[in-house]
Order: sequence, then structure tokens, then C-alpha cells
Amino acid sequence: MKKSYQVKVEGFEGPLDLLLHLINRYEVDIYNIPVSQITDQYMNYIHTMQELELDLASEYLVMAATLLAMKSQMLLPNQNMEDEFEDGELEDDPREDLMRRLIEYRKYKQAAEELKEKELDANRIYTRPPLNMEGWEEEMPEVRPGEASVYDMIQAMGNLLKRAKTEKPQEAKVRRDEIPIQMRMEEILGRIDVQAGGTPFHQLFEKRTRPHIVVTFIALLELMKSNDIVCIQQQHFDELIVYKTEDAPWS
Repeated sequence: MKKSYQVKVEGFEGPLDLLLHLINRYEVDIYNIPVSQITDQYMNYIHTMQELELDLASEYLVMAATLLAMKSQMLLPNQNMEDEFEDGELEDDPREDLMRRLIEYRKYKQAAEELKEKELDANRIYTRPPLNMEGWEEEMPEVRPGEASVYDMIQAMGNLLKRAKTEKPQEAKVRRDEIPIQMRMEEILGRIDVQAGGTPFHQLFEKRTRPHIVVTFIALLELMKSNDIVCIQQQHFDELIVYKTEDAPWS
């Protein structure tokens, strides 16, 4: 299939953001990064994004090459070197530069979040005479516990694609299955509108053909971008549940 469904996703903030997401998700010590584990997880995300034909920026691939080179270097059959890597005592530890970059990125990201909170607080300050503020609290941004990120959706898509490859095709005859993204968005909204308690993520992928999977995923991203739907994951590795925004548990 040609690249008919390429799209740039604003939810991706760069390879360091993806690495920091993996470190938080798998509760990894940022000062002693298990390169082999993080590299494998990072490559899973990259392969999934490529399979979905998302338009990846070159820095993601540069980071992938860096991680693979680092993993190869640390897997050299030198027991003394491995011990020094594990103890963090090797002067030329290849993880050191990555660790510094991640710590610096995390620091600036946390600072940006604090500034955003201060901006929200500042927006609540008024110098005009007192007004009737009944119902005002409902208009303020709320904390949304369990709201899934784009990375959580890619993880779910990776699992779905693996499952689709192991299932036998329902039809012996191959046919092209092209669906306009706007039409698929309307179908998804109609589907989740009639299902109380949210719709499990995998149920939106009835057809396991690759074009249908790609179009459905992009339609979900567009609906999230327009704030028509939200995806919720109560705990790490739980299934994603899709809600219309007005029907979400915190509404």
C-alpha cells in the first residue's frame, strides 16, 4: 500500500519525550538506564508508527540508531566492562550523555508544566467588581485522571497489530479497503454514542485489514485533537476505554 494515510501528529514532542515516557511507564531509574530494555521498547514504538505510516521526524530515527549502537556497545563480551556499566563506574559510560539530556529535558518539561499552572492561576484573577460566579467552577480545566496519551495509544496499536498478524484472514480474496477518514470519524462517534460505560479500544477495529486499522487509528487521533473523544487508561497496561468527551467519568 502506498503512503495514502501519512499524517503529522502534534502529540509527539520528540524522541526525548518518548524516552521519558518509557522511563516513567516502566519505572526505570533515570540515573541507571537499562539500555537493552529501553531500546527494545523504543524500537517497538518506532516500528508501530512506521507500520501506521505516521510521518516520523528524522530525530526519532537518529535516536533509534544511537540507542542501537549503545546497546551493541554495552553487550560486548567483556565481563569487567559489564560490571563497571552496572555499577556506573566506567568513565566512558555511553549512557552518560543520554542521561544528562534526559534529566535536562525533564527539568525543562516540569518547569513548563509549572508555568502553565501559574498561567491558569493568573487567568483566575480578576480586577473587576464582584460577579455572580455560580457555575464558574464547572468551566475551569479539570484534572483528568487516567487520560491516555498518544504514546499509550501507540502501545495499544502495537498490540493490536501483532494480534492481527496472528489471526487467519477471513477472506481468501484480497481486496482494497479504502475509507475516507471523515467517514470513519463519524462511524466511531456513532459507535461510542450508543455504548454506555465507554467503548474498549479494540472493539473499534472490527476489520483487521491494514488500511482499516490505519484509518481508524488516524480517525481516533483527529477526534482526540478536536476534543470530541477521550481515551482513558486507569492503570498502566490496562485496556484503553474510549468515551465521548461529554460522557467521560469526570464530566
